[in-house]
Amino acid sequence: MSEKRIIRIGLLGFGVVGQGVWKNIERNRSALEYRLGAQLKIEHIVVRDQSKVRGVAVGDIVYSEDPACVVDNPDIDIVCELMGGTGKALELTRRALEQGKIVVTANKALICEHGEELFATARRTGAHYFYEASVAGGIPIIKTIREALVANRFKLIFGILNGTSNYILTRMEREGLSFAETLVDARKLGYVEADEALDLDGIDAAHKAVILAYLAHGKWVRLQDIICEGIRDITGEDIEIAGQLGFKMKLLAVIARDFEANKLSVRLHPALISKKEVIAGVDEVYNGVSVTGDVVGTTILIGRGAGQDATSSSVISDIADAVFMLQGAPNPVISEEDEAVYKELADGLELAHKEMLRGRYYLRIHVKDQQGVLARISDIMSKEHISFATVNQKELEDGTAKLMVTTHESDEASIERAKAVLLLEDSVIGAPVSFRIFDPAKA
Repeated sequence: MSEKRIIRIGLLGFGVVGQGVWKNIERNRSALEYRLGAQLKIEHIVVRDQSKVRGVAVGDIVYSEDPACVVDNPDIDIVCELMGGTGKALELTRRALEQGKIVVTANKALICEHGEELFATARRTGAHYFYEASVAGGIPIIKTIREALVANRFKLIFGILNGTSNYILTRMEREGLSFAETLVDARKLGYVEADEALDLDGIDAAHKAVILAYLAHGKWVRLQDIICEGIRDITGEDIEIAGQLGFKMKLLAVIARDFEANKLSVRLHPALISKKEVIAGVDEVYNGVSVTGDVVGTTILIGRGAGQDATSSSVISDIADAVFMLQGAPNPVISEEDEAVYKELADGLELAHKEMLRGRYYLRIHVKDQQGVLARISDIMSKEHISFATVNQKELEDGTAKLMVTTHESDEASIERAKAVLLLEDSVIGAPVSFRIFDPAKA
């Protein structure tokens, strides 16, 4: 029997994900190498600080602070970029791809902001860029869209793409905790990114939505051109009223294409979604993605969306694909033929204007508890052709009240104009808050 080929791997970064990759390769080495028909050897680990104490022992491997030992080393077969961010990671990824190397990444921000350039570099130089771990943690959503559902055109992809925000909303609903109380626990458990805005303001999930939009439709959209809203404005009252009306509050990514008009809508925002929808039942740190194709219908994937093991599982999956490719299998990412299909998919495709978004809405309006307030608010809304479907009122101890209303179908521009007028009303305290009601059948 011939000896198995040795595949040499270099890690750029050895934080939570990098240590998970090391740990899980070592833990499952025998089975993994049997399936791959090759030996895996992590040759170099590049870190910012060699003296830092880490949670795993790496044997004889010597840490280095010089990325050249991985990026510029001709003996390294696979470069794993697990640093995060868009500074040094971008520079090193460019350098590796320019040399025709295989790069595996979990860096959704880098792909979202520079993916178009990096994929073009990979095609030009014959390099390969693998990115399964960048979206939805352990859920193989990228491979599912790219490979398993390749025969489909995708009218709608939506779901939960951030485990931290989902954990916070789940705890708020189940235990009646405030956003602030739940956030404290999420921090203690290590669920929240160092830059908390990534999780709490929706930026992390929006990066992933941009990647899925490209994967499904061949079009790169800019983060600043889409709706991107986080969960900071959600209160326990909102969740309670939503529950009474048959909804749950979730932070949803929505990628919807109107093939007749050739318009694409990409957005990330909190929404009320019917409890009857499978995605509404995805709780805790889990992610869930619903994919509707014109051939297969609707497919739903649910799994851990964050954490060391979930993300490292996807990184190792990409390493496995790279190993197969090094041994003669076709490139599973994007070939020149695939790129032609992507260009055709995106031909003439325009991003839908945010103001044209239509649907039902939920509004919370804090008011002085005065006679005629509801009639005045109703009059302001009616001038924008917005009608109420339900009205709930909660009187507060300070003599004020909160109105929680849902509307019949309206549009984004009308809701925003109505909120602007309400803000100027003497009887309205603070800025009104609105959330969309998401119905997959009408997306």
